Amino acid sequence: MLLGSQLRRLREARGITREAAGYSIRASESKISRMELGRVSFKTRDVEDLLTLYGITDEQERASLLSLAREANVAGWWHSYSDVLPSWFPTYVGLEGAATLIRVYEVQFVHGLLQTEAYARAVVRRGMKGASEADVEKRVALRLERQKYLAEAGGPEFHIVLDEAALRRPYGDREVMRGQLQHLIEVSTRPNVRLQVMPFGFGGHSGESGAFTILSFPESDLSDVVYLEQLTSALYLDKREDVAQYEKALKELQQDSPGPDESRDLLRGLLQLS
Repeated sequence: MLLGSQLRRLREARGITREAAGYSIRASESKISRMELGRVSFKTRDVEDLLTLYGITDEQERASLLSLAREANVAGWWHSYSDVLPSWFPTYVGLEGAATLIRVYEVQFVHGLLQTEAYARAVVRRGMKGASEADVEKRVALRLERQKYLAEAGGPEFHIVLDEAALRRPYGDREVMRGQLQHLIEVSTRPNVRLQVMPFGFGGHSGESGAFTILSFPESDLSDVVYLEQLTSALYLDKREDVAQYEKALKELQQDSPGPDESRDLLRGLLQLS
């Protein structure tokens, strides 16, 4: 995505159309569009030809961008789990790992980055009916691997609004749910985690369209991305007007929900009832 956005900036600065850029590398206009969105792999020769077309002659700048192209084609650690993942999800894992700010509204279950191993196993078994135990365990292992980003030094900021429904819907037995609630209480005290609970008592709210995630990146060239998971696919929205609507909805959810301290009290109350 970073390389694609830089190539788009260079093309637009020279006033070159996508069609002309595609012609220069023996490709279609849609291929250039996919490259600029970071949706396809990059051939070094294509990047070299585009840089020449865009008038980039400085060897250091060319070398930097070509190095970025080589890095973009290296498979991430999560690709070893691709056999147990839906086709659209590896893209999300890569974006999540690159983000410095992750903002979430979740209503169905506790977000994967905050799940205990036992709770994650119950969720995966429910979602992968008929899967072998080995595949279930591999999916759980990926989820736990993703969580390491959140715990390590320099990890991303993670702001989440959890609907109370996600906390009351049981996955696993009573001990699994108690362990999950206790984990949420503990993880919510981390300096990079802001956890709020949207209580039933509030009534209707701005999260009526369902769960969503907003990912923000350190590179100024990269726009925020909204991730929307569906039953058989996922949407990745990066148009400014689309992102702004979800940012507005999340801001309202945060304003309408109890703060982190009050939300921890709510979690403790649910723990006592469980």
